[in-house]
Amino acid sequence: MDLRIFTEPQQGASYDTLLSVAKATEELGFDAFFRSDHYLTMGGDGLPGPTDAWITLAGLARETSRIKLGTLMTAGTFRLPGVLAIQVAQVDQMSGGRVEFGLGAGWYEAEHTAYGIPFPKEKFGRLEEQLAVITGLWGTPVGQTFDYDGTFYQVKDSPALAKPAQSSLPVIIGGMGAKRTPELAARYAAEFNIPFASVEDSGRQFERVREALRSAGRAADDIVLSNALVVAVGKDDAEVRRRAAAIGREVDELKANGLAGSPAEVVDKIGRYAELGATRFYLQVLDLKDLDHLELISAQVQSQLG
Repeated sequence: MDLRIFTEPQQGASYDTLLSVAKATEELGFDAFFRSDHYLTMGGDGLPGPTDAWITLAGLARETSRIKLGTLMTAGTFRLPGVLAIQVAQVDQMSGGRVEFGLGAGWYEAEHTAYGIPFPKEKFGRLEEQLAVITGLWGTPVGQTFDYDGTFYQVKDSPALAKPAQSSLPVIIGGMGAKRTPELAARYAAEFNIPFASVEDSGRQFERVREALRSAGRAADDIVLSNALVVAVGKDDAEVRRRAAAIGREVDELKANGLAGSPAEVVDKIGRYAELGATRFYLQVLDLKDLDHLELISAQVQSQLG
């Protein structure tokens, strides 16, 4: 069972803050440090301002040594696929092969408007072509060239460099789309992630993914299934209330929709998702200055999951 720390820096975090969380993630035995890819806060002033996901991960690649690094999810609207393929490959090289690449269609129109980024109407079709281009560039043997003639992107006589350190860099696809998203995962993904969904909804979506895998000729278990859930753990009720209040949430709501409560309650809730096939959990930590929270999760939640 992999527990990963997942951050939302657009809500307000400097690189130094993210570095302290990443180092704690590594020292406390968690599997990975992931971050969102957003440029605009979704509440509050967002100070000191946004940080770029791939610049952040490049820095962390040189300042950590064990943990996996990645995004949930890189916004497909932010970067051209050829440029993104080079960026991710370089960070993978810088980390010694520790990058995992989550890619989504992009959805938050306000941040595009705020920073002059085009927000196309047809996003899913672009996502499909981005995956084809990026994986095609990475998979082209050295010395050969790559071409792609799509509706949205065209590539001609590309040397298909640089290459990631990993021969097959893991791609993560996720979401709750009932048909096209599972089909896309069956074509490209090593992992399928469900963000902020109930046990029941996760079970239905996991089964759609398994069916898409079977239809694509892959084994039904040939993919890692994961959940991303906000976390608020406390040694007692007062500590749970304090951590919920610090992120502007109610305890009962967090218990219903996330991982909240005592360590035993959180372990039990994780077990319910695990019964459906989830083997990896992204713990969305929203108060990035509360490193004691990570210590508690490591000592009393992670230790019980073996």
